[in-house]
Amino acid sequence: MTITVNHLVKSFGPDNRVVNDVSFAIQPGEMFFLLGPSGCGKTTVLRMLAGFVEPDEGDILFEKKRMNDVPPQDRNTAMVFQNYAIWPHLTVYENVAYGPRARKLDTSTIEKRVTDALRVVRLEDLAQRKPAQLSGGQQQRVALARALAVEPDLILLDEPLSNLDARLRLELREELQRIHRETRTTCLYVTHDQEEALSLADRVAVMNQGRIEQIGAPSEIYEHPVNEFAARFMGEINVLAPGNPLAAMLGAPSDRKIGFRPESAHLTGDGVAAVVKHATYLGSKAELAVETATGETLKLWARKMVPPGEKLHFQVAPESLILF
Repeated sequence: MTITVNHLVKSFGPDNRVVNDVSFAIQPGEMFFLLGPSGCGKTTVLRMLAGFVEPDEGDILFEKKRMNDVPPQDRNTAMVFQNYAIWPHLTVYENVAYGPRARKLDTSTIEKRVTDALRVVRLEDLAQRKPAQLSGGQQQRVALARALAVEPDLILLDEPLSNLDARLRLELREELQRIHRETRTTCLYVTHDQEEALSLADRVAVMNQGRIEQIGAPSEIYEHPVNEFAARFMGEINVLAPGNPLAAMLGAPSDRKIGFRPESAHLTGDGVAAVVKHATYLGSKAELAVETATGETLKLWARKMVPPGEKLHFQVAPESLILF
Protein backbone atom coordinates (compact mmCIF):
# COMPACT_ATOMS: atom_id res chain seq x y z
CA MET A 1 0.00 0.00 0.00
CA THR A 2 1.30 3.45 -0.93
CA ILE A 3 0.94 6.11 1.77
CA THR A 4 0.70 9.66 0.41
CA VAL A 5 0.85 12.87 2.42
CA ASN A 6 -0.13 16.03 0.53
CA HIS A 7 0.53 19.54 1.88
CA LEU A 8 -0.15 18.79 5.56
CA VAL A 9 -0.49 21.80 7.84
CA LYS A 10 -1.03 21.74 11.61
CA SER A 11 -1.02 24.59 14.11
CA PHE A 12 -1.48 24.57 17.87
CA GLY A 13 -2.54 28.16 18.42
CA PRO A 14 -2.32 31.21 16.13
CA ASP A 15 1.46 31.58 16.39
CA ASN A 16 2.53 27.95 16.59
CA ARG A 17 2.47 26.24 13.20
CA VAL A 18 4.31 22.97 13.87
CA VAL A 19 3.75 21.31 10.47
CA ASN A 20 4.00 23.60 7.47
CA ASP A 21 3.14 22.22 4.02
CA VAL A 22 4.63 18.72 4.38
CA SER A 23 4.35 16.30 1.44
CA PHE A 24 5.88 12.86 0.84
CA ALA A 25 4.96 9.36 -0.30
CA ILE A 26 5.90 6.04 1.32
CA GLN A 27 6.17 3.13 -1.09
CA PRO A 28 4.85 -0.37 -0.25
CA GLY A 29 7.31 -2.24 1.96
CA GLU A 30 9.48 0.84 2.51
CA MET A 31 11.18 1.89 5.76
CA PHE A 32 10.67 5.66 5.56
CA PHE A 33 12.24 7.96 8.16
CA LEU A 34 11.30 11.41 9.42
CA LEU A 35 14.54 12.76 10.86
CA GLY A 36 14.90 16.03 12.69
CA PRO A 37 15.47 17.81 16.01
CA SER A 38 12.97 17.96 18.85
CA GLY A 39 10.10 20.28 18.02
CA CYS A 40 10.49 20.08 14.23
CA GLY A 41 7.02 18.55 13.75
CA LYS A 42 7.94 14.96 12.92
CA THR A 43 5.94 13.33 15.74
CA THR A 44 2.91 15.50 14.90
CA VAL A 45 3.06 14.16 11.33
CA LEU A 46 3.19 10.61 12.68
CA ARG A 47 0.22 11.26 14.96
CA MET A 48 -1.77 12.68 12.04
CA LEU A 49 -1.16 9.49 10.06
CA ALA A 50 -2.28 7.46 13.07
CA GLY A 51 -5.45 9.52 13.35
CA PHE A 52 -4.71 10.96 16.80
CA VAL A 53 -4.33 14.51 15.47
CA GLU A 54 -6.49 16.07 12.76
CA PRO A 55 -4.69 18.14 10.09
CA ASP A 56 -5.74 21.75 9.54
CA GLU A 57 -4.99 21.46 5.82
CA GLY A 58 -3.84 18.77 3.41
CA ASP A 59 -4.67 15.14 2.71
CA ILE A 60 -3.55 11.72 3.96
CA LEU A 61 -4.14 8.94 1.43
CA PHE A 62 -3.80 5.17 1.93
CA GLU A 63 -3.59 4.08 -1.69
CA LYS A 64 -6.18 6.50 -3.12
CA LYS A 65 -8.52 6.54 -0.10
CA ARG A 66 -8.59 9.81 1.84
CA MET A 67 -8.06 9.00 5.54
CA ASN A 68 -8.45 12.43 7.18
CA ASP A 69 -11.84 11.63 8.69
CA VAL A 70 -11.25 7.91 9.33
CA PRO A 71 -10.92 7.14 13.08
CA PRO A 72 -7.66 5.57 14.31
CA GLN A 73 -9.13 2.12 14.92
CA ASP A 74 -10.27 1.89 11.28
CA ARG A 75 -6.96 2.82 9.63
CA ASN A 76 -5.24 -0.57 10.06
CA THR A 77 -2.10 1.01 11.45
CA ALA A 78 -0.04 -0.05 14.47
CA MET A 79 2.25 1.99 16.69
CA VAL A 80 5.50 1.21 18.48
CA PHE A 81 6.27 3.76 21.19
CA GLN A 82 9.58 4.71 22.81
CA ASN A 83 8.32 3.65 26.26
CA TYR A 84 7.15 0.19 25.03
CA ALA A 85 3.52 0.72 26.23
CA ILE A 86 2.94 -2.98 26.90
CA TRP A 87 0.58 -4.28 29.60
CA PRO A 88 2.65 -5.16 32.72
CA HIS A 89 0.05 -7.62 34.10
CA LEU A 90 -0.17 -9.68 30.88
CA THR A 91 2.27 -12.28 29.58
CA VAL A 92 4.22 -11.73 26.40
CA TYR A 93 1.75 -13.96 24.56
CA GLU A 94 -1.29 -12.08 25.90
CA ASN A 95 0.26 -8.71 25.03
CA VAL A 96 0.81 -9.76 21.44
CA ALA A 97 -2.67 -11.34 21.24
CA TYR A 98 -4.37 -8.16 22.46
CA GLY A 99 -4.67 -6.52 19.04
CA PRO A 100 -6.01 -9.52 17.11
CA ARG A 101 -8.51 -10.21 19.93
CA ALA A 102 -9.69 -6.59 19.87
CA ARG A 103 -10.41 -7.10 16.17
CA LYS A 104 -12.52 -10.15 17.08
CA LEU A 105 -10.55 -12.65 15.03
CA ASP A 106 -11.16 -16.35 15.56
CA THR A 107 -9.03 -18.33 18.00
CA SER A 108 -6.96 -20.23 15.44
CA THR A 109 -6.13 -17.03 13.52
CA ILE A 110 -5.12 -15.27 16.73
CA GLU A 111 -2.87 -18.15 17.73
CA LYS A 112 -1.21 -18.26 14.32
CA ARG A 113 -0.62 -14.52 14.21
CA VAL A 114 0.84 -14.42 17.73
CA THR A 115 3.06 -17.42 17.06
CA ASP A 116 4.29 -15.96 13.77
CA ALA A 117 4.96 -12.54 15.32
CA LEU A 118 6.89 -14.00 18.25
CA ARG A 119 8.91 -16.13 15.85
CA VAL A 120 9.82 -13.07 13.77
CA VAL A 121 11.08 -11.17 16.83
CA ARG A 122 12.66 -14.34 18.29
CA LEU A 123 10.72 -14.40 21.55
CA GLU A 124 8.94 -17.76 21.21
CA ASP A 125 10.66 -19.14 24.31
CA LEU A 126 9.58 -16.16 26.43
CA ALA A 127 5.87 -16.24 25.55
CA GLN A 128 4.72 -16.93 29.13
CA ARG A 129 6.91 -14.34 30.85
CA LYS A 130 5.68 -11.03 32.21
CA PRO A 131 7.26 -7.76 30.99
CA ALA A 132 9.01 -7.22 34.34
CA GLN A 133 11.03 -10.38 33.65
CA LEU A 134 12.35 -8.99 30.34
CA SER A 135 15.15 -6.60 29.40
CA GLY A 136 14.35 -3.26 27.77
CA GLY A 137 15.31 -4.65 24.38
CA GLN A 138 13.06 -7.66 24.82
CA GLN A 139 10.16 -5.46 25.90
CA GLN A 140 10.56 -3.36 22.77
CA ARG A 141 10.53 -6.55 20.68
CA VAL A 142 7.24 -7.49 22.38
CA ALA A 143 5.86 -4.10 21.31
CA LEU A 144 7.03 -4.75 17.76
CA ALA A 145 5.50 -8.25 17.76
CA ARG A 146 2.21 -6.76 18.98
CA ALA A 147 2.29 -4.36 16.03
CA LEU A 148 3.06 -7.13 13.54
CA ALA A 149 0.30 -9.40 14.89
CA VAL A 150 -2.49 -7.15 13.59
CA GLU A 151 -0.97 -7.29 10.07
CA PRO A 152 -1.15 -3.52 9.61
CA ASP A 153 -0.87 -1.62 6.36
CA LEU A 154 1.51 0.78 8.13
CA ILE A 155 3.62 0.55 11.29
CA LEU A 156 4.37 3.87 12.98
CA LEU A 157 7.52 3.86 15.10
CA ASP A 158 8.00 6.82 17.46
CA GLU A 159 11.67 6.93 18.53
CA PRO A 160 11.48 3.23 19.53
CA LEU A 161 15.14 2.91 20.58
CA SER A 162 15.60 6.11 22.58
CA ASN A 163 15.02 4.47 25.99
CA LEU A 164 17.71 1.83 25.45
CA ASP A 165 21.39 1.98 26.31
CA ALA A 166 23.99 2.17 23.52
CA ARG A 167 24.63 -1.58 23.30
CA LEU A 168 20.93 -2.48 23.23
CA ARG A 169 20.23 0.23 20.66
CA LEU A 170 22.80 -1.32 18.34
CA GLU A 171 21.41 -4.83 18.89
CA LEU A 172 17.82 -3.78 18.30
CA ARG A 173 18.77 -1.74 15.23
CA GLU A 174 20.13 -4.93 13.72
CA GLU A 175 16.97 -6.79 14.78
CA LEU A 176 14.73 -4.14 13.22
CA GLN A 177 16.70 -4.36 10.00
CA ARG A 178 16.33 -8.15 9.93
CA ILE A 179 12.61 -8.05 10.81
CA HIS A 180 11.84 -5.46 8.15
CA ARG A 181 13.80 -7.41 5.55
CA GLU A 182 11.78 -10.53 6.48
CA THR A 183 8.31 -8.98 6.69
CA ARG A 184 8.60 -6.02 4.25
CA THR A 185 5.93 -4.19 6.26
CA THR A 186 5.55 -0.53 5.33
CA CYS A 187 6.99 1.62 8.13
CA LEU A 188 7.17 5.29 9.10
CA TYR A 189 9.96 5.76 11.64
CA VAL A 190 10.41 9.02 13.57
CA THR A 191 13.78 9.80 15.17
CA HIS A 192 16.38 12.47 15.88
CA ASP A 193 19.19 9.89 15.68
CA GLN A 194 21.21 10.12 12.46
CA GLU A 195 22.82 6.70 13.00
CA GLU A 196 19.40 5.02 13.06
CA ALA A 197 18.48 6.79 9.82
CA LEU A 198 21.76 5.93 8.11
CA SER A 199 21.64 2.27 9.10
CA LEU A 200 17.93 1.46 8.74
CA ALA A 201 16.17 3.76 6.31
CA ASP A 202 15.32 3.11 2.69
CA ARG A 203 14.63 6.85 2.40
CA VAL A 204 14.82 9.77 4.79
CA ALA A 205 12.95 13.07 5.01
CA VAL A 206 14.98 15.64 6.97
CA MET A 207 12.64 18.01 8.82
CA ASN A 208 13.32 21.46 10.22
CA GLN A 209 10.82 23.86 11.81
CA GLY A 210 7.79 22.13 10.35
CA ARG A 211 9.14 21.77 6.82
CA ILE A 212 10.96 19.05 4.89
CA GLU A 213 14.43 20.16 3.82
CA GLN A 214 15.35 17.11 1.74
CA ILE A 215 14.09 13.62 0.89
CA GLY A 216 16.36 10.87 -0.40
CA ALA A 217 18.29 7.72 0.33
CA PRO A 218 20.57 8.07 3.38
CA SER A 219 23.69 7.95 1.18
CA GLU A 220 22.26 10.63 -1.12
CA ILE A 221 21.58 13.05 1.73
CA TYR A 222 24.92 12.31 3.39
CA GLU A 223 26.96 12.77 0.22
CA HIS A 224 24.82 15.42 -1.54
CA PRO A 225 22.93 17.49 1.05
CA VAL A 226 20.93 20.34 -0.46
CA ASN A 227 21.74 22.78 2.34
CA GLU A 228 23.76 23.22 5.49
CA PHE A 229 20.97 22.07 7.83
CA ALA A 230 20.55 18.75 6.02
CA ALA A 231 24.32 18.29 5.95
CA ARG A 232 24.75 18.94 9.67
CA PHE A 233 21.81 16.79 10.71
CA MET A 234 22.94 13.83 8.65
CA GLY A 235 26.47 13.71 10.09
CA GLU A 236 29.54 15.68 11.08
CA ILE A 237 30.68 18.33 8.61
CA ASN A 238 33.08 21.26 8.38
CA VAL A 239 31.52 24.32 6.71
CA LEU A 240 33.44 27.24 5.18
CA ALA A 241 31.92 30.55 4.07
CA PRO A 242 32.24 31.84 0.49
CA GLY A 243 35.65 33.37 -0.16
CA ASN A 244 37.22 31.75 2.91
CA PRO A 245 41.03 31.52 2.40
CA LEU A 246 41.03 27.85 3.39
CA ALA A 247 38.25 27.14 0.89
CA ALA A 248 40.43 28.73 -1.80
CA MET A 249 43.35 26.51 -0.75
CA LEU A 250 41.09 23.49 -1.20
CA GLY A 251 40.18 24.62 -4.72
CA ALA A 252 36.59 25.63 -4.00
CA PRO A 253 34.73 28.31 -6.00
CA SER A 254 35.01 31.71 -4.33
CA ASP A 255 31.26 32.40 -4.49
CA ARG A 256 30.01 29.18 -2.84
CA LYS A 257 29.73 28.00 0.74
CA ILE A 258 31.41 24.61 0.97
CA GLY A 259 31.65 21.70 3.36
CA PHE A 260 33.58 18.49 3.79
CA ARG A 261 33.09 15.51 6.08
CA PRO A 262 35.78 14.74 8.70
CA GLU A 263 36.61 11.43 7.00
CA SER A 264 37.27 13.23 3.70
CA ALA A 265 40.40 14.92 5.07
CA HIS A 266 43.46 12.72 4.49
CA LEU A 267 46.60 13.30 6.53
CA THR A 268 49.58 13.78 4.20
CA GLY A 269 53.13 15.11 4.16
CA ASP A 270 51.98 18.34 2.55
CA GLY A 271 48.77 20.28 1.97
CA VAL A 272 46.94 22.41 4.53
CA ALA A 273 48.94 22.90 7.74
CA ALA A 274 47.15 22.62 11.09
CA VAL A 275 47.82 22.11 14.79
CA VAL A 276 45.94 19.55 16.87
CA LYS A 277 44.05 21.29 19.68
CA HIS A 278 42.12 18.33 21.02
CA ALA A 279 42.11 14.60 20.29
CA THR A 280 39.73 11.79 21.27
CA TYR A 281 40.62 8.14 20.77
CA LEU A 282 37.58 6.04 19.75
CA GLY A 283 39.20 2.73 18.87
CA SER A 284 38.42 2.55 15.16
CA LYS A 285 39.41 6.19 14.67
CA ALA A 286 40.69 9.29 16.39
CA GLU A 287 38.63 12.48 16.35
CA LEU A 288 40.89 15.49 15.99
CA ALA A 289 39.97 19.13 16.53
CA VAL A 290 42.57 21.13 14.63
CA GLU A 291 43.27 24.80 13.98
CA THR A 292 44.63 25.93 10.62
CA ALA A 293 46.95 28.84 9.91
CA THR A 294 43.93 30.77 8.62
CA GLY A 295 42.25 30.43 12.02
CA GLU A 296 39.66 27.80 11.16
CA THR A 297 38.77 25.13 13.73
CA LEU A 298 37.96 21.86 11.98
CA LYS A 299 37.12 18.29 12.90
CA LEU A 300 39.17 15.56 11.20
CA TRP A 301 39.11 11.79 11.61
CA ALA A 302 42.40 9.90 11.58
CA ARG A 303 43.25 6.22 11.70
CA LYS A 304 45.65 6.69 14.58
CA MET A 305 45.97 9.04 17.52
CA VAL A 306 47.71 12.39 17.05
CA PRO A 307 48.40 14.11 20.39
CA PRO A 308 47.44 17.73 21.07
CA GLY A 309 50.14 20.20 20.08
CA GLU A 310 51.31 18.13 17.12
CA LYS A 311 51.44 19.71 13.67
CA LEU A 312 49.98 17.90 10.68
CA HIS A 313 49.04 18.46 7.04
CA PHE A 314 45.87 17.32 5.30
CA GLN A 315 44.27 17.37 1.88
CA VAL A 316 40.67 17.06 0.70
CA ALA A 317 39.98 15.64 -2.74
CA PRO A 318 37.93 18.04 -4.92
CA GLU A 319 35.20 15.41 -5.41
CA SER A 320 34.76 15.26 -1.62
CA LEU A 321 33.86 18.93 -1.35
CA ILE A 322 30.14 19.64 -0.88
CA LEU A 323 28.94 22.85 -2.52
CA PHE A 324 25.90 24.58 -1.03
